[in-house]
Amino acid sequence: MARYNSWQNRSLIRAAEALTDAARWQDRGAFFGSIAATLNHLYWADALILARLMGNERPQDTITHSLTNPADWQDYRLLRRRRDRQIERWAADLKDAELSGTVVWYQAGGATRVTTSRALCAVQLFNHQTHHRGQVHAMLTAAGAKPDVTDLTSLG
Repeated sequence: MARYNSWQNRSLIRAAEALTDAARWQDRGAFFGSIAATLNHLYWADALILARLMGNERPQDTITHSLTNPADWQDYRLLRRRRDRQIERWAADLKDAELSGTVVWYQAGGATRVTTSRALCAVQLFNHQTHHRGQVHAMLTAAGAKPDVTDLTSLG
């Protein structure tokens, strides 16, 4: 799933290259509005979920979720590649036993404690990506860009 995530992110970035910066930020009626804002949400949410899986109960204290940052497309591309490599390294080093037990974190604001299965949290990392990348794929297609197919069998 980590390799699939990286592959699909590269696909969306390549497709978004065909658009102007204004077109990437144009509100298209999606949950987070624009292609760029949705991609930023994924970038920051990946950081938060991965930090939780690594034992950080308060990742929001050091990781700021932002729909507008990074604002520069070249910065986003570089940061996304780095995040994807981080996820791939985490997944490659993961041992089966590390998926047992629970993950604990506090929601933003720190008042609500959340406890969930470590395995479920790992699945959520990838499921969340798939959900929002589907939105980006649809926005890109509607804008005339051509992302790659999303079939797992196409990964090779």
